[in-house]
Amino acid sequence: MKLIVGLGNPGEKYEETRHNLGFAVLDKFLKDFEEAEKTVWEVNKKLKSEMAKMEWQPKKGKLQEVILAKPTTFMNDSGLAISLLCAFYKISPEDVLIVHDEIDLPLGKTKIRFGGGTAGHKGVISVMEKLGNDKFWRLRLGIGGTTKGKKIKHADRIVLGKFSRSETGKARELVKKGSKTLEEILEHGFETAMNKFNSK
Repeated sequence: MKLIVGLGNPGEKYEETRHNLGFAVLDKFLKDFEEAEKTVWEVNKKLKSEMAKMEWQPKKGKLQEVILAKPTTFMNDSGLAISLLCAFYKISPEDVLIVHDEIDLPLGKTKIRFGGGTAGHKGVISVMEKLGNDKFWRLRLGIGGTTKGKKIKHADRIVLGKFSRSETGKARELVKKGSKTLEEILEHGFETAMNKFNSK
């Protein structure tokens, strides 16, 4: 069983913000790979998440049960929902994939990684604190600009802002790419997906 969690903030106010790309990728993935009648998210108040369950049959390998979740907590408390999901379904951190925005990557770039630091992302910090370690997978979605290694000022303002007109096309492509990356991970595994999608 795998748990794939998109990070974001609940509510209409945040729907199209950069910080909600994790939600957008999971929405796209569910629509791309599940029958229309099964693309409805169910609110689970006990597990503090909107959830969808699906079965994934790779061309080679065993059938996998996959749980998709969008925490109904706010971003800074995402770890609470994820820890509840892991405890309820008895899922180890190694079988958890967090999909989240990453200001340190240029807009449109992606990176899959296992473990490591948080890069100051408050949602990832919360997950790490609640799970008690960093041994989970992340799909990082680049939302940054051409900062060339310089420290980005006003990061909170940026991540809670919406994409400009000139950025909208790249943002849409990034959501599509995120969905394709999840497909590759489930079909062929993390290592293959890393080789194919990690930004050079």
